Amino acid sequence: MSLLSNYREVLDTPARRQTLLALSSTFLLVQVASFPVALSLPSIANDFLIDVETAAWILVAELLTLGATVFLAAKLGDRYGHNRVFFLGIVITTLGAVAAGFSMTFTQLLIFRGIQGIGAALVTGNANVILAATFAPAERGRAFAVPITAARAGTFIGLITFAIFLQFIGWRAIFFSFIPLGIIAIWSGLPMLRQKEERTADADLPVDFGGAFLFIGAIAALILSGLHLHSGEESFTSSDAISYHLPMHAMFIILLVAFILVERRMKHPFVDLKQFKNRHFSLALFSNTTFHLSMLAIMTLVPILVEEGFGYGPIYVIYVLLPHQSMGLVIPVVAGWYYDKYQSRLLRPISMSLIALGIFLLGMFSMQVPFWLIPLLLFPASIGTSIFNTINNAVIMNSVAPTHRGFASGMIETTRQVGHTLGATAAASALGLALPAGIALLSEGEAQDYYFRGLQAAALVVVWIILAGAVVAFNHQTYKTPGREKAPAPQASGSGDAA
Repeated sequence: MSLLSNYREVLDTPARRQTLLALSSTFLLVQVASFPVALSLPSIANDFLIDVETAAWILVAELLTLGATVFLAAKLGDRYGHNRVFFLGIVITTLGAVAAGFSMTFTQLLIFRGIQGIGAALVTGNANVILAATFAPAERGRAFAVPITAARAGTFIGLITFAIFLQFIGWRAIFFSFIPLGIIAIWSGLPMLRQKEERTADADLPVDFGGAFLFIGAIAALILSGLHLHSGEESFTSSDAISYHLPMHAMFIILLVAFILVERRMKHPFVDLKQFKNRHFSLALFSNTTFHLSMLAIMTLVPILVEEGFGYGPIYVIYVLLPHQSMGLVIPVVAGWYYDKYQSRLLRPISMSLIALGIFLLGMFSMQVPFWLIPLLLFPASIGTSIFNTINNAVIMNSVAPTHRGFASGMIETTRQVGHTLGATAAASALGLALPAGIALLSEGEAQDYYFRGLQAAALVVVWIILAGAVVAFNHQTYKTPGREKAPAPQASGSGDAA
């Protein structure tokens, strides 16, 4: 009852309820539009007479536009109002999904998936600001837990519903299913347009679109550098891979250096580099990057373990990952409540240590236990990932002044995408270096042994990176609650708020 009563405190006004409802329904929509869509790749490939590798570009298009533009989305929120830009993102995401469902060519589908990614960037880039403006620092653990839990529910809904659609209807039904979800998100977001937003001095500053162009280019190059868009085997060590990945890494470095040099001379830079002098803010961002690195490392290693190590089909990947994802339906709510109540400094490093433990167990002992016990090896990581995300978002937003919330929100989402890219790259690179060049010529048993060794090497690399994030998180000062401080609920204009 104490847990429920504490959550009633963050739902005590119509504006607060409207904000959490809008963000939760939209996070569910965005999450359903990303990860579960991967299930449709074989069906799309068959329909358009292309291979699955080409069909995977629909995932790349959404990931690329989302990751590269999310910081710009937060800056546009500073300029034109976070609620407005957030709502625009809902509309764009929904319309992009509908258009994708009606696509007559693969090129059209690719374009509309990119549009969905832009809509998702407008949503996620501004959501953290909206939460921070509505809830006081001592309430943000609980506030962040609600939409994060909804996002995890979106993954569940997508995995189950999309599998049924693909079996009995077809891949277009997946995109058409976004219509009711989008209508709900738009309906729940409409009251936010009537809320008055507090404008800061940053709202009148011009957007440095030159810097934005360089920043988007650098992030796009980084994301592309972690994807296997080259011919030949999907590795980082083959000749085809080296001729692709090395130039992409070089392009990222060149664009990043050019961006920094340009920004240092700008009166109103696109990215205010001085903000990184805020030690607690920078440390929390580093931990955020390593956390999301671990998430994508798990998503990269589990399919390889199941399909190449054990020789099972993709359906068994879902068996391993569903219990892992299910923890996110309950634990974030408890973690948010606990953090707000006790402001524990140890909660984040402990959760990251649990993630490291789960990945270590997966890498070291997956070949020594029956397959059906694999989810138990991941159990510590399942707990840790469900705890960390909620409270670390609150920590980051609590580390900056209200005038810099847009910057903090954009950096949360940018480091999330960077972490995803680095996680997939680190895990796949360590695995690839452990595999012999002629593994395709080996027998199934010999190949499986090498894959298990590669998995161990990749797991150890990721574990050390996560532990570094845990050490950094331990040295971060938590927010000290000043009594029972509460943020004033945004007031509505016009006809008033609906309950």
